[in-house]
Amino acid sequence: MAESREAASTPQPGSEQRRPLVELRELTLRFGRQTILDHISLEVPVGQTLVIIGESGCGKTMLLKSIVGLVRPTSGQVLYDGMDIHRLSEMEMTEVRRRHGFVFQNAALFDSMTVGENVAFPLVHHHIASGRRLWRIVSDRLAEVGLPDTVIPKRPAELSGGMRKRVGLARALALNPELILYDEPTTGLDPIMSDVINELMIRTRQSKGVTSIIITHDMRTAYKVADRVVMLYPQHRLSRGESQILFDGPPSELESCDDRRVRQFVLGEAGERLMEMRMATLDAYRDTPDLADKYPR
Repeated sequence: MAESREAASTPQPGSEQRRPLVELRELTLRFGRQTILDHISLEVPVGQTLVIIGESGCGKTMLLKSIVGLVRPTSGQVLYDGMDIHRLSEMEMTEVRRRHGFVFQNAALFDSMTVGENVAFPLVHHHIASGRRLWRIVSDRLAEVGLPDTVIPKRPAELSGGMRKRVGLARALALNPELILYDEPTTGLDPIMSDVINELMIRTRQSKGVTSIIITHDMRTAYKVADRVVMLYPQHRLSRGESQILFDGPPSELESCDDRRVRQFVLGEAGERLMEMRMATLDAYRDTPDLADKYPR
């Protein structure tokens, strides 16, 4: 059975002992008539690693973009360290973003820059360092993700997928952020390199005490790195009044969750999804007279 909105947003045991670094209050995001996020309320305490899972189209990436202010919600609030980010001036928001690190799905490195220039970019952009100190920081950050100085003059196109991911993490660490956000950090990697990335995320948390929010479809990542897992569900497939958050708890409780939709996702089972997809196709067919006339059944 799905949890109610109130139950789904209840803080986990122990989380009330630490102040929330990120807080979402009734966050709603719509594009036209389409609702992507519907009254999402979450608190992410300082130092916690939160993994957000859910099938494609449930709003995970939009949630991440809302947290860093790249997308403005239709209603509700996004608080960072107690500050409503959408009430901040541009200068204040720039200062807040200096406290974030973002690891993009495909690393999102600048192809025209060398590896060293990519890692140095946030330091130069925010006027943090220059000269020898700049390149010492670049070297240190690359070493933290297991890359030697010999990669500094290379272009991203010369690197493997796993190395590009690690360069992306090194760049995210450049400013010593207190919050790191990861968008599908292991997508496209083989199992060994995926585990390398998982280990790096764990070491980053342990050595720097950062708060982490990770979007992933990879259940191995969820089980290995998460303190807490939240599962979102596509809003348009919910019953009236259901919370979009189907699960909020430790990863050890995922497989025993009462909600079959959670178990199906975790175990990678199609369940009733094939029938739902077929019915949706038939409904779309019936609702399109031109199509039905052209291709009669």
